[in-house]
Amino acid sequence: MSFFSSNEITASALSAQRLRMDVIAENIANANTTRAKDGGPYKRKTVIFEERPDTTKFSASLNDSLSRHVEGRGVRVRNIVEDDARGPLVYEPSHPDANEEGYVEMPNVNIVVEMVNMISASRSYEANVTALTTARTMNSKTLEISGSA
Repeated sequence: MSFFSSNEITASALSAQRLRMDVIAENIANANTTRAKDGGPYKRKTVIFEERPDTTKFSASLNDSLSRHVEGRGVRVRNIVEDDARGPLVYEPSHPDANEEGYVEMPNVNIVVEMVNMISASRSYEANVTALTTARTMNSKTLEISGSA
């Protein structure tokens, strides 16, 4: 592991959590959008993460795969997927998107769930900022020690 690996790993986590917060904010903003691009109500989106593999050194990756041990280099967003669950039907006959019976299909966004997810993403982001700060402090102390020796 290189001197700056922890910084790279933490930076990848910060980027991933920031994107997760952006998607959650989009979900909250569209919680009442009954007409999306595809014509139906807005569909909740979710971010899928995966481990970012180490692709920096071919021989190291080959050795790791032969020993069945792969060392990751952080996290990346694999995909942003739409939740296909149907939203609740609300009786509102005067709404322009109401069906023949007067019901409007609302987005499948639950504000409480989105707020919990936002808090989780925020805490993960804060934890990674703390890890980055700690790693930088350790790197600085290492340079101080090696410079005085």
